[in-house]
Amino acid sequence: MPNSQLLAVVFMVLSMISYQISASFAKQLFLVLDPLSVTILRLCFASIIICLMFRSWHILKRLSFLKWRDLLCYSAALCLMNVLFYMSLGKLPQGIAVGLEFIGPLGLALLSIKNRSDYIWVFLAILGIALMVPWGQAHDGSFSIFGAACALAAGLCWAFYIYFGQKVVHQNIGMHALTIAITLSALTLLPIGLYNNAPALLDTQYWPKALLIAILATAIPYALDLKALKILSKLSYGTLSSLSPALAAITGMVLLGENIGTWQWVALICIMLASVGVTLRSSRNTPSSVSD
Repeated sequence: MPNSQLLAVVFMVLSMISYQISASFAKQLFLVLDPLSVTILRLCFASIIICLMFRSWHILKRLSFLKWRDLLCYSAALCLMNVLFYMSLGKLPQGIAVGLEFIGPLGLALLSIKNRSDYIWVFLAILGIALMVPWGQAHDGSFSIFGAACALAAGLCWAFYIYFGQKVVHQNIGMHALTIAITLSALTLLPIGLYNNAPALLDTQYWPKALLIAILATAIPYALDLKALKILSKLSYGTLSSLSPALAAITGMVLLGENIGTWQWVALICIMLASVGVTLRSSRNTPSSVSD
């Protein structure tokens, strides 16, 4: 159904815009807090917000009937994805961190291909991301091998997040799955964070900005992602996610006055073409998209 496909694309675009805006706030907070503490504060506030938004206390009576294997895998992927990406963001320029992380969902999209004609859209997306990443910075002091490893690992976790997210949405518990995943992630990381840097986590001066990051980077994007995953296939989701670096570049240009070079504009065109192509392909094959 074309209308549902279009709605899913709108959900994803709004999700990515919200997340990219939050990245600038997280970068600022990294100046006074370590990435793990920022992640924990973000997840703690997000768990409270989402629980209130979706009245998730109603799910308590159904907890014993849930498929916990999928839920725990989904929660673990979400938790590790957040920690690893923020660790990479603290060591690498945002363009490189985002570009390396996208290898995960694009790899999943590549594995999900069933029609030979779909390969062109995935390879266009890969080309776009390759051109978007400022590879020249890999030779100066701003590049970190540890940061790159964290970004790649975050990408792998992102692929698992997509895979298990599609399984979780079929449990008919709606957004309560998101509440469970974020709450489990926060509760798992909180003892580690208190041991590592309790004064930072308990310092209330950082809470307002952490709350804003939670709203922009967790509550809004993940809620919209789950809605999109009900409609889109792994191929569609993985390729459409490549819009994120393009939206990051545009956001930086509009809000921060960052210049976009010629190769970055070429990258934007490649990514946009891939996203439009896979969306049109998916809209003509809705039954298989839903079943994936």
